[in-house]
Amino acid sequence: MIKLAVFDLGGTLMEYQGLHLSWISNYKKCFDYVNQKLELGLTETQIEKSIQILSDFNPRVKPREEEIEPELIFKAVTAGWKLSDSLPDSIPVAKIIDMFFEALELKPLIYEDSIPCLKALRERGIKIAVLTDVATGMPDQLHKNYNAPLLPYFDLYVSSLSCSFKKPNTKGLCDIADFFHEEPQNMLMIGDDKRDILVAQRFGCKSVLIERPSSDLHETGRDYGQDFTISDLNDLFDKELF
Repeated sequence: MIKLAVFDLGGTLMEYQGLHLSWISNYKKCFDYVNQKLELGLTETQIEKSIQILSDFNPRVKPREEEIEPELIFKAVTAGWKLSDSLPDSIPVAKIIDMFFEALELKPLIYEDSIPCLKALRERGIKIAVLTDVATGMPDQLHKNYNAPLLPYFDLYVSSLSCSFKKPNTKGLCDIADFFHEEPQNMLMIGDDKRDILVAQRFGCKSVLIERPSSDLHETGRDYGQDFTISDLNDLFDKELF
């Protein structure tokens, strides 16, 4: 019997409207915005180099399980910037990060079934955790801010930044299990991506793949060896898991 439900965030409980999974196509707009707002005087060559460096950190381009702090990523991204004499020798990396993500104009959409599902689980006495991979270079607090309406329903929030590893590494699930003193057979991982299913398989808990017909993030009909496939979070209660 499942006692602990672990949810992915992006594509499972919410999405950033209008953005593809990798976000790489938006990097140019973001660096142009940083360049303009901070009056850096960067050349197109410098911007193109920054795009390439940031893309290389993106795990959808170069897969990695180890998480890297945003400050370290953007220090590498900006290392080749030669600024004009009228500017300070260094602009705080945190300010550059803020400007970069401000340019994305992120619009979080909480799916209609998310909060009702979380409430129903709470009513059944099921503990709820989230295990989310934070976008490349995004500060954890910013990611949490965009998901603020969901946070009150989680008994525990774990991100790739807080546990230092991305899925399908099992470190996040291990941390969650340790926190609740729970065994894998009593846990369920719900997500929309292959990595969500792989991490559950590696860890030894049941897995659910959600394929939302209205979402353009993934194709439907995918088989990663998941235990269950659903199209709506309310379908969870038809599986006799709880």
